[in-house]
Amino acid sequence: MYKVLVSDPISDLGIQQLVDASDVVVEKKTGLSEDELVAIIGDYDALLVRSQTRVTERIMTAGTNLKVIGRAGVGVDNIELEPATQRGIIVINAPDGNTITTCEHTFAMMMALARHIPQAYAKTIQGTWDRKTFLGVELRNKTLGVLGMGRIGSEVAKRAKAFGMDILAYDPFLTEERAEKMQVKLASVDDIIRNADFMTVHTPLTPETRHMISRPQFEVMKKGMRIINCARGGVIDEMALVEAIDEGIVAGAAFDVFESEPPAADHPFLNHPSIIVTPHLGASTVEAQENVAIDVSEQVLHILRNEPFKNAVNMPPVAPAVMNKLQPYFKLGETLGSFAAQITQNAVQEIRIDYAGELSEVDTSPLTRYIVKGVLARHLGGEANIVNSMHLAKIRDLNVVVSQTSATKGFTNLITVTLVTNQDAEERRVAGTLLAGYGERIVRLDKFPVDIAPESHQILISHNDKPGIIGRVGTLLGQNDVNIASMQVGRKIIGGAAIMILTVDKEVPKDVLVQLTALPELNTAVEIVLG
Repeated sequence: MYKVLVSDPISDLGIQQLVDASDVVVEKKTGLSEDELVAIIGDYDALLVRSQTRVTERIMTAGTNLKVIGRAGVGVDNIELEPATQRGIIVINAPDGNTITTCEHTFAMMMALARHIPQAYAKTIQGTWDRKTFLGVELRNKTLGVLGMGRIGSEVAKRAKAFGMDILAYDPFLTEERAEKMQVKLASVDDIIRNADFMTVHTPLTPETRHMISRPQFEVMKKGMRIINCARGGVIDEMALVEAIDEGIVAGAAFDVFESEPPAADHPFLNHPSIIVTPHLGASTVEAQENVAIDVSEQVLHILRNEPFKNAVNMPPVAPAVMNKLQPYFKLGETLGSFAAQITQNAVQEIRIDYAGELSEVDTSPLTRYIVKGVLARHLGGEANIVNSMHLAKIRDLNVVVSQTSATKGFTNLITVTLVTNQDAEERRVAGTLLAGYGERIVRLDKFPVDIAPESHQILISHNDKPGIIGRVGTLLGQNDVNIASMQVGRKIIGGAAIMILTVDKEVPKDVLVQLTALPELNTAVEIVLG
């Protein structure tokens, strides 16, 4: 018999299949302290939690029979993943359980915004019959811009089509072919800002998406835009939004999320007549709470019975011999994927991974997951992990092609990551290896041989091989208080195309990158942030 402990309040209907299983005993003990959990967890094979229980390394150490931890929800912030992975404990969540409920809440907010429903309700119950103030707009024939076409964004777009809306869709992994299948028009963020009547955000919060809609975007935005955010606080600059509404650029906004939750009592959203707010209710429906519990319970049952399962968010067990061979390359693989993604500007439609040398002798699928995670994390942040990366690539129609060869061109092992985009089949290529005594090295960028130690902040510059370029770049960075730690240049022929890789001590302001691209004979300047 398998014993399952439920340590947080979870829907009875959601765990019914566990209760009904003939080979499972379910016990509910909620509100336990860490000490209390440590004292009893050794008796259980599985632990089910929501957000209240913090599952620490100490609890896992005591859980000598623990095989799986199930989180009835999406986030796993309250579970320490690394200790779980080290102990072979599988951690699973329910990423799909709140898709429809968040989508529907987005539409509720959109319609409330279009028709001033909360404001009209408040005035009516106060005894004022005011029809003139609350003149609304129809959704039909309006253009909706969707930023992020993952699970929720795609469902929003589908329903918006039923309302007679035209859809402009942005997603870093959305190709023309997939957009056509979904009956949406592939667009850039700038296209959406300039042309949409409504805009809804469905992206994770990453360094790239933080304040992706801020003052510069509001300055060129179509006048009368209405904005909905039921995804993550911080994607839209809240103070800049208030200014844009007050200046008449934005007609109104509806937010279910804030940069800091709960918001301060004096937050300008809370008393602004053109802004609707709700307290992060995106996943708060009876159905969603039941669905996440059902999903997790089903997967826990599969894991206990040694059956195929899904939605794991940490590394499943790997044969020790294979792990010993691959583990030194995990960080390198993720670094190569991240580096390649950051130098690729267009939507990726294929990830090619070439393993050469001794790595061709083992199953490299765990390493492939790290590389794909590195590629996806640029735009998906923490949503991408080493277990779900292949699934996330599949649902975004990203083709992952792996090849192996024993020939390494002078290296014991060589990993090459090539990203193929939807823009004239453009390819960006990064190759790397581990050098004894030196660690990770990037040895090729596109067609240029290099020797780069990946660092946290680097600038990749493409330029024409002309005298004076290095001096102008160094002078400009010095004037902007950006210190160069190391520099390397690469070229194929004298006077032809060349690259320059600079390691710098800190983040490079975006305006400095703009200044760099304005220098004579310099084509592009991209900051690479690793680690």
